[in-house]
Amino acid sequence: MFSHRDPSIRKSGYANVFIKNLDTSIDNKALHDTFAAFGNVLSCKVAVDSCGQSKGYGFVQFDNDDSAQNAIKQLNGMLINDKQVYVGLFVRRQERARANGSPKFTNVYVKNISETYADEDLKQLFGSYGTITSAVVMKDANGKSRCFGFVNFQSPDSAAAAVERLNGTTVNDDKVLYVGRAQRKAEREAELKAKFEQERISRYEKLQGANLYLKNLDESINDEKLKELFSEFGTITSCKVMLDSHGHSKGSGFVAFSTPEEASKALTEMNGKMIGRKPLYVAVAQRKEERKALQVVLL
Repeated sequence: MFSHRDPSIRKSGYANVFIKNLDTSIDNKALHDTFAAFGNVLSCKVAVDSCGQSKGYGFVQFDNDDSAQNAIKQLNGMLINDKQVYVGLFVRRQERARANGSPKFTNVYVKNISETYADEDLKQLFGSYGTITSAVVMKDANGKSRCFGFVNFQSPDSAAAAVERLNGTTVNDDKVLYVGRAQRKAEREAELKAKFEQERISRYEKLQGANLYLKNLDESINDEKLKELFSEFGTITSCKVMLDSHGHSKGSGFVAFSTPEEASKALTEMNGKMIGRKPLYVAVAQRKEERKALQVVLL
């Protein structure tokens, strides 16, 4: 994969082009060479399966929108290796979902219902919102209510109205009801996974630039002394001198601050400063995949 070192640019989706119906012989380099004629390519990737075989689609991100639009104009519908390709602006899944509107549904999931509720009670509770085709309270092996159930409406509008009106309400001063679209297990898991991934990315982007990499450390510097050296610049969340198998300093380490601004100040003040008998090297730490991507670009 040809990739720009700054992940925030790649993740922004700006000037990102989606290509499909690619011939299986097209690899990252061939795709890059094809699109480089239209401008500076920040990243380029052909999607592959677990065996490394092309899935027939890929992505190219330019450093400006004009290059992306020009590539789309010139290449969309053209033959590449005797296959007519589709080239268009990449649209994220969330944006596609928003553009298509909320999915329609008729089956409603309800939880936190009273233990005394029977199917008929559930039907009565939801009946005012439209024609119900089925209503069931789920029970355990002993016939005891599990305090959740499903109501299926004839029309999606009725189901949506029931969710909007009943979710978060209380019935007979009992628990607060949760009422929402019934989802299959795989769909729920996909949503949870997407939510977790988004939270992970948000945490990473928030801390991006707050972790510093140090090298050329004097042999006398340990974790405690390293923390003393950098504590004046802000709140240190972690601090580590890397050691070899014998417990001796490898001359490198990491210092993580609570904010990128604190780290930036420390980098400005400490990079090149003589500590002991050596000039200290300080830089923003990069993940392994980012360093590899940068090496590819430089090569």
